[in-house]
Amino acid sequence: MTGLQIDGLGFRYGPRVALEDVSFAVAPGQFCALLGPNGAGKSTLFALLTRLMVSRQGRIRVAGFDLAQAPRAALARIGVVFQQPTLDLDLTVRRNLRYFAGLHGLSGRAAAMAIDAALDRLGMLERAGETVRVLNGGHRRRMEIARALIHAPAVLLLDEPTVGLDAASRRAITAHVHDLAAGGMAVLWATHLVDEIGPADQVVVLHRGRVLAQGTAAAIAAGQPLADAFMAMTAGEDA
Repeated sequence: MTGLQIDGLGFRYGPRVALEDVSFAVAPGQFCALLGPNGAGKSTLFALLTRLMVSRQGRIRVAGFDLAQAPRAALARIGVVFQQPTLDLDLTVRRNLRYFAGLHGLSGRAAAMAIDAALDRLGMLERAGETVRVLNGGHRRRMEIARALIHAPAVLLLDEPTVGLDAASRRAITAHVHDLAAGGMAVLWATHLVDEIGPADQVVVLHRGRVLAQGTAAAIAAGQPLADAFMAMTAGEDA
């Protein structure tokens, strides 16, 4: 498996179970939506995938590397966009990205080429000299995605990346990331918004820390709107 593989993952905050026996995979070229309401465990899962927290239960493999046994190799193959922005508003787009490139050991011409390529993929190259402060929310998110691509990761993780954006920006960001998946990247997109998911997308429904369903959106919806199927599953769990 060269994408992302999660097997039997569990995590607790003291006595409270946050994740329980979570297992699924995202192959190269797949856009997988991690669909769950607020509090489902999506952010906890992302914290474990990025090693901000460590679980003793289960296994995570990134591009064939075990995250527990070879963390540096595994993390080097992950690009991540967290829910909360992490940009220096007073630096230009290029200077923000150059700093991040340096963290991955890229400098000089190699860094410049990687930055230009990442910005070009997200339609942001013409804004490279602008300060982040003058960008709107949608362009800031595109920049964060470009930043996550600088080191050519095998797996791209996005935690609720469209929160706070207007409808047009949401559609644009979703389309850009679908294009990245179509180009061969394994993409895990955490969301609670079903309109960001296409019928052919892979979906993992997470609720109260457990996987309730996984498969294509069309298969999970089973002929009804995905929103209705999602609500029925989670309502049944809450009953």
